[in-house]
Amino acid sequence: MGVEEHLNKIVEKEGAVHLTLIDPDTQIPEVAGKIAREAELGGTDAIMVGGSTGALGATVDQTVKAIKASCDLSVILFPSSAAGLSESADAVFFMSLLNSRDVNYITTNQAIGAPIVYKHGIEPISMAYIVIEPGGAAGWVGDARLIPRNKPKLAVAYSLAAKYLGMHYIYLEAGSGADKPVPVEMVAAVKKAIGKETKIIVGGGIRDGTAARERVAAGADMICTGTIVEEVEDVKGKIEELVRAIKS
Repeated sequence: MGVEEHLNKIVEKEGAVHLTLIDPDTQIPEVAGKIAREAELGGTDAIMVGGSTGALGATVDQTVKAIKASCDLSVILFPSSAAGLSESADAVFFMSLLNSRDVNYITTNQAIGAPIVYKHGIEPISMAYIVIEPGGAAGWVGDARLIPRNKPKLAVAYSLAAKYLGMHYIYLEAGSGADKPVPVEMVAAVKKAIGKETKIIVGGGIRDGTAARERVAAGADMICTGTIVEEVEDVKGKIEELVRAIKS
């Protein structure tokens, strides 16, 4: 079973997926492996590896290998550019930053990275990446024209475009470490427009079970948390809290 099919089955059976994002630029590979193991024990469904700055080349590959040696979960790349790929990963969110002003983040890096994905047999998961205020490093690095928090119709427009272009997943991103997650009203509006088949991932600023639960109730199929696992001592406990909150 492929990674995408596996994630979709979890959504169908358990109501939502939890993804733990590990940034290779914030700790050495050995520590990344330990975080992944604790997240697995806490019930997370897969590990994402990537970051807006510094998550490149050998750093990514060594981190992926350390994670795979430490846990049995699928490892999905979340690259900021073609330099964020690793042949050791199971899958890659093959994404386009739809609201970027820079063509490099819409199609150029994708064209550069596609032959690498093909050569190494990494499973591509088609995804639209849409950055919402405040956007954080992702918005700055990707030169995103940020979607205002009070303009859900703009998020709906981009999401419908993604669906019509054939993208399987839509990632609504408030930015790593954002003070507030993507608004519940925006998640609900996007889900109402795109329907059940296209999956919504929500990330950025989700620090507790309540915030995660509210967004799943609004229509999010997957919740991604990253910064919080770097901030807490009890990674397993925090992941357990989030997983309990979003599963049926």
